[in-house]
Amino acid sequence: MQPFVEEYLPGARSSAGLWASLGLPSRGSELNECIRNGLPFSLLERLSFSAEIEMRVLSESLGMSRSTLARRAKDGRFTSVEGDRLYSLATVLDAAYELFEGDVSTARDWMISPARGLGRKAPLYMLRTRVETQAVLDLIGRLENGVLA
Repeated sequence: MQPFVEEYLPGARSSAGLWASLGLPSRGSELNECIRNGLPFSLLERLSFSAEIEMRVLSESLGMSRSTLARRAKDGRFTSVEGDRLYSLATVLDAAYELFEGDVSTARDWMISPARGLGRKAPLYMLRTRVETQAVLDLIGRLENGVLA
């Protein structure tokens, strides 16, 4: 007999989800190689679609100017440094989706709104460095565990 309600497992991650939609491994040597060789420009397009946030806004949040974005579109690839930032963005988006139980609209709204736990900065604009990215992930972890931020 099939249960009527799917069991909720805190912290359980679906094998599908954001990483599968991006066509990008979430970890391991394959991911390292992808970033080192330059992530494809289409990854930003897929992230934009998944997050429901304009590509221009995402690229600005990662510190890429419009002219850099145009050059990367023409080249078809990001540098390894830019790819690392894109990976950080994907990691934070995945964590935000988990926090809001897959509700993309709520996760997007949270990402673009100032957060008290981040000194009133929007999480989306805290992804230019590893330290800032970790602060966002730490905040998500605190919110998941019910710790006031």
